[in-house]
Amino acid sequence: MNNITIAWIALPFFLGFTIYLLPKFDRYLALCATFISAAYATWLFVQGSPVTLNLLDSFGVTLVADQLSGYFILTNAQVTAAVILYCWGRNKSAFFYTQAIILHGSLNAAFACADFISLYVALEVSGIAAFLLISYTRSDRSIWVGLRYMFVSNTAMLFYLIGAVLVYQANHSFAFAGLGNAPPEAIALIFLGLLSKGGVFVSGLWLPMTHSEAETPVSALLSGIAIKAGVFPLIRCALMVEEVAPVIAIFAVATAILGVTYAVFEEDTKRVLALSTVSQLGFVLINPALSGYYALTHGLAKSTLFLIAGNLPSRNLRELQHQPLNTPIWIAMTIASLSISGFPLISGYTAKTLVLKTLVPWQATLMNLAAVGTVIVFAKFIFLPHKNQENIQGSLWPGLIVLIAGLIVADAQSLEVYTLENLGKALTKISFGWLAYFLIFQQITTKLPRLLEQFEHLIGVMSLMLIALFWMVLA
Repeated sequence: MNNITIAWIALPFFLGFTIYLLPKFDRYLALCATFISAAYATWLFVQGSPVTLNLLDSFGVTLVADQLSGYFILTNAQVTAAVILYCWGRNKSAFFYTQAIILHGSLNAAFACADFISLYVALEVSGIAAFLLISYTRSDRSIWVGLRYMFVSNTAMLFYLIGAVLVYQANHSFAFAGLGNAPPEAIALIFLGLLSKGGVFVSGLWLPMTHSEAETPVSALLSGIAIKAGVFPLIRCALMVEEVAPVIAIFAVATAILGVTYAVFEEDTKRVLALSTVSQLGFVLINPALSGYYALTHGLAKSTLFLIAGNLPSRNLRELQHQPLNTPIWIAMTIASLSISGFPLISGYTAKTLVLKTLVPWQATLMNLAAVGTVIVFAKFIFLPHKNQENIQGSLWPGLIVLIAGLIVADAQSLEVYTLENLGKALTKISFGWLAYFLIFQQITTKLPRLLEQFEHLIGVMSLMLIALFWMVLA
């Protein structure tokens, strides 16, 4: 089993560099890597028991692949496969596929890490690959956005690395479990790095510009799966170290409210989706035991929406209200939007119902409020006009079919949530959100200030977050 795990981690990197030697097979080799990841994730679900691989026993450097990892790995496989299929006839170079598969492989590694030092390596490799994908077009704008991302990412990981050293100093081990015996400074620094890297709360406000300005397939990769490499370690730590779970829960609620508040008042389609990602990360974090399943449903739906958004006649939602969309594209967009909104018969309903029913009262109140806000946000997409048109983009559909099929199949995860009570709650929230959209938010043109998203303020925001984390950990 250990040999299979090592081969699975190494294979994407091998295939990524092989693409340079065999550029004519770039798409095929890249797609092959995603199939192998999907097979490995399925094997984890079937086997049930975790696979543990000790790399350096004396330093606590360990890889653990279990069912939680399986959900994230499966999301990674499906999202990357959909992006490759989307790019199949779009003349992407071998360089693009190489970086996509290196990003895929480094994210797989991150989802199997159970120690801070190997996670650091995986996140840094993923950050470099993401930077090269963001700046792929080599335009002045893409290079600036990529460098901005790289600067914020490296600064966040510097905080993280100092915290990891403090954990080792206290435990003589880099294992996640050592966080329970680590000094408050270590917890605050590691959490700041991961919250920033994961795009959570105000320290993650670098995310909207980065995801919205990147190329369409890159945006789908970033919001669909890459961003979750930052929150996965937080989930793993919350499950292993009981003391840190309340701190993570507070940030989960805060990011859910903050992201949806900004998204409600935004009119740029890609920025709406990026801000929604900030909010949805709160639902991923709030219940660590269910985070894998929620991450899967969100990743599939959000990647679908980003791929579609890049092919709409305009990025402005006000303009789209006067430009009917192609009906098949509108249907695909509506399915994904309904899933994130928590509509029955799609996996987003099951994931959201399972998460919300396990929360304590104050969490449930605020997260239900965020859920209604999410309905309002995606009503902007669901109620766009549409009509049948002849110019259906064939290259868009293979990727969308992979993602939408995943959304529908994943709904069979927990059929017991289909009770009259749960259905009634979900439909009530959706009805209330749609009513609020038509009566109030459809006419509002106010936009919230983007001051905290500006480059010169991002590191200052990190410093304030660090102070808040110190206070929370000490408390």
